[in-house]
Amino acid sequence: MSSRVFVAGVGMTRFQKPGQSDAWDTMAVAAARAAIADAGIDYADVQQAYIGFVYANTTSGQMVVYQLGLTGIPVFNVNNACASGSTALFLARQAVQSGAVDVALAVGFEQMPAGPLSLPFNLPPSADFLAAIRDRLLPPEPGVPYAAQLFGGAGLEYQRSYGTEAATFARVQVKARRHAAHNPLAMFTAPLTLEEVLESPRLFGPLTRYQACAPTCGAAAAVIVSESFARRNALAGLVEIAAQCMTSDDETIVTEPTLMNVVGCQMTRRAARAVYESTGVGPEDIQVVELHDCFTVAEIVFAEALGLCEDGGAERMVIDGDNTYGGRHVVNPSGGLLSKGHPLGATGLAQCHELVHQVRGTAGARQVDGITHALQHNAGLIGTCVVTLYTCVDRT
Repeated sequence: MSSRVFVAGVGMTRFQKPGQSDAWDTMAVAAARAAIADAGIDYADVQQAYIGFVYANTTSGQMVVYQLGLTGIPVFNVNNACASGSTALFLARQAVQSGAVDVALAVGFEQMPAGPLSLPFNLPPSADFLAAIRDRLLPPEPGVPYAAQLFGGAGLEYQRSYGTEAATFARVQVKARRHAAHNPLAMFTAPLTLEEVLESPRLFGPLTRYQACAPTCGAAAAVIVSESFARRNALAGLVEIAAQCMTSDDETIVTEPTLMNVVGCQMTRRAARAVYESTGVGPEDIQVVELHDCFTVAEIVFAEALGLCEDGGAERMVIDGDNTYGGRHVVNPSGGLLSKGHPLGATGLAQCHELVHQVRGTAGARQVDGITHALQHNAGLIGTCVVTLYTCVDRT
């Protein structure tokens, strides 16, 4: 398991509102073909495919792969909520690193319906043992989208602990729109003022409507290759996956029942710690981060869980501009989920797309200077977290 693994190619469609996109298979095939072309390989070189999605039917992965070529390769359909794309990436990387294959393709797509996030299937009450914990911490409020209640409740917890101003959360979206303005693949690129964000309709706790990601349609893909394959084929533009960790909830979800843990803070801390310990790279060594900002609250609590600042330090990080260009870390140069969009199955691979271009130095107007390491964080409820560390090939 010590073999080096590289992202050789990435592809992505422009994220769009429901009703404005191509069909899901058209988007997924386009992203996959773009990644294969970017890698400089033929589809015949791909030995396994991992396809992430939430809203499509079973074996939808085959419906994508068959349009790329009928080569008989194994196709794995991956459904892991908002972390479906990064789970597909994790599995593709694991297959290559294990030596099972030399080339794996990861694709994520989603064609979401309009309106608040809802599950396309029913869960039996017995399957969600965390419901009682969540309901005790946060009695449900009728008419408020459930995800907004969870993250808004986490924001209230954070405010009680650190006295954070409501405007601090809103500033995250102002920054996200400023970044997205330079991303031609982002859904929302028009700037927002702090006043516009704060005065938009209230959702829950400190959250207003402009502080939530919108339903989105889109696709993204990555080609993962072994070091030996890359050398044999003289591939260029490689970005190394230096480390990757995937976690789920542990006993702290019960022993330390907080809404911040329910939305993924403990999962994130453990995944980030494992990545840092396995590489000797710390958060102080990372210049650019794509993290899971489905709500503005998420960027605040996850920045701390990733170690980008000390606990309680996210407000100062935001006010000082240490989450944007010229600061310690550029967080979500793509615009993040808040402004780029959040098509569930595609999000993790869209983050990969952004960071690969950042590490290559090909991100255009969004380019972060002096990159040595880039960090990706993608979370899904309940409960998955994937943290990935990328590094320049010529710096290893």
